[in-house]
Amino acid sequence: MAYRSDLEARLAKKVTKAIVDHQLIEDGDRVMVGLSGGKDSWALFQILDVLRKRAPIDFTLVAVNVHSGYPDYRDDLIVKACEARGWEYRIERTEIGGLLEDILSPTDTPCSLCARMRRAVLYRLADEVGATKIALGHHADDFIETLLLNLFFAGALKAMPAKLVSDDRQHVVIRPLAYAGEDEARLYCKESELPIIGCCCTACGDLSLQRQRIKRMLLDFEIEHPGVKQSMLKALGNVAPRHLLDTRLNPPADLRRRVALNLVPVAASPSVPPA
Repeated sequence: MAYRSDLEARLAKKVTKAIVDHQLIEDGDRVMVGLSGGKDSWALFQILDVLRKRAPIDFTLVAVNVHSGYPDYRDDLIVKACEARGWEYRIERTEIGGLLEDILSPTDTPCSLCARMRRAVLYRLADEVGATKIALGHHADDFIETLLLNLFFAGALKAMPAKLVSDDRQHVVIRPLAYAGEDEARLYCKESELPIIGCCCTACGDLSLQRQRIKRMLLDFEIEHPGVKQSMLKALGNVAPRHLLDTRLNPPADLRRRVALNLVPVAASPSVPPA
């Protein structure tokens, strides 16, 4: 079966590489895709469905949408698109939007709390639909931006993993778009004629101010130095722990012990006369 376009072939190759490199999907898996209605989650489900039909292993897909309770949210478009393509789906209606309004002050940004609450719902739904993996639509740009946000504003050298086991060891979260760019996801969603549905939360914008600045900075860098984002993505898989300042990775006492051992002269072995 041929791919429908060069874009689909390129995206399929990158997603396949991520799946193989990080062992994201295995034979017999039931993969639950968190389908928000945004371009990234649509692109993820579409390309996984394409790969499912071509893969040498058997796995199934189910789309799950967590409705936050905002009346203007067009979940009917998700239903229509999934049914037209024969995709299994589930819409889970919640009151997350109302809870956020009760909990947060007018000056707070609800996005991070909303994400945590939605993640908790996804974990519950994974058990209900029998999913072995939970797939999220984070792409390469998300990995890079998160790395820089943590570096600049949180004092931490971390991004996000392509595969994550939950703290209780009960769920596995995967990110198959780890090697795919945001621009590829956007174009693929448009090419596939999938309806992009934005967040209806009135308390937040599409992006935090910090993330907007990071995006602009990366755009400028990429124009001046083409390939810089790809280099940063590669760096996330090419870490040299001994060249960092984290004493959990390089305990000072352990280093002193190793140096002392190396300085102890080794006794010469007695020579053995030839037979």
